[in-house]
Amino acid sequence: MLDDLRALVEFAHAGSIAAAADRLFRTPSAITRQVQRLEAALGAELLDRSVKPPRLNSLGSRVLEQARDLLQRTEALKSLTSSDAEPRGLLRIGFSHPLAEGTLIDPIRALTEKYPKVQLRLLSELTGELFHRLLAGELDVAVVLLPEGKTAPPPLLTNIIASDRMEIVQGDAGNLDGDWKSLGRAPWVLNPPGCPLRASLIDRMERAGFTPMIAAEVHNMHLQLAFVQSGYGVGLLPSRFIARNHSIDAVKVLRPPSFDLHPSVAIVRAGQLGALGKAVELLEHGFRQLFEAADTTKPVTRQRRGVPANRRAARRPK
Repeated sequence: MLDDLRALVEFAHAGSIAAAADRLFRTPSAITRQVQRLEAALGAELLDRSVKPPRLNSLGSRVLEQARDLLQRTEALKSLTSSDAEPRGLLRIGFSHPLAEGTLIDPIRALTEKYPKVQLRLLSELTGELFHRLLAGELDVAVVLLPEGKTAPPPLLTNIIASDRMEIVQGDAGNLDGDWKSLGRAPWVLNPPGCPLRASLIDRMERAGFTPMIAAEVHNMHLQLAFVQSGYGVGLLPSRFIARNHSIDAVKVLRPPSFDLHPSVAIVRAGQLGALGKAVELLEHGFRQLFEAADTTKPVTRQRRGVPANRRAARRPK
């Protein structure tokens, strides 16, 4: 029926069957048959054939308005699935909690500036919940942290775009040693259960024979950092987050034996995104740049922070 509607629209635009045939590269008899087929499908005459050449009757004019709207919507629908079309429409993006921080605004702004016809809807959740929403069709893409070497469960598609680094930190006034025995006696400020980073830390501690004492369970990294800085407990935070918040002078980094937690940053989706795939590619590029910049700033370890106060004062400019 779409071709028949297109024939009607071209007939109205060109003013005659012959002119419509020229515009559609068909014969006049073919255009006539299409209009007749459309009339039969709708059960009504659309042309006034009492005049020469025929013209649309009043009902045909109303059908013409609907036909134009339907054809425009059809073209817009096709553009959603075409990788060559300009991205447009709603793009629903989920972020795992450890990635939901202020620096995300730069790649988000870059996306909306380049593709102004894309409308974003953002959500922060646990990684497992993001996977569930992807499979349920409630999200288009999710940006998550995955254990090194792991991917999202099938049929979800995983694209690893960067690597992160997690650090164990205590407040600047803390005096814990960087060994598992000391950390096993310390209170911890961690993400709530369901976080793969928390699970990796607990697994490593239990293999060393210790179980962390949980003093606080919060998703907000800024609140976790504030707890750590105040001496409330030991935390597990991304090194990029520590550096970006200029908090190096307020925390000490502890590196117990055999602790090397480098989760992967991944873009996860349930299937093809059509034209919106270009917007996701731009988002990936922005995230890569963020994590490359983070690699240039290394957090200060406890050993480097162990400088006597009088020597630190002597180094300050007069």
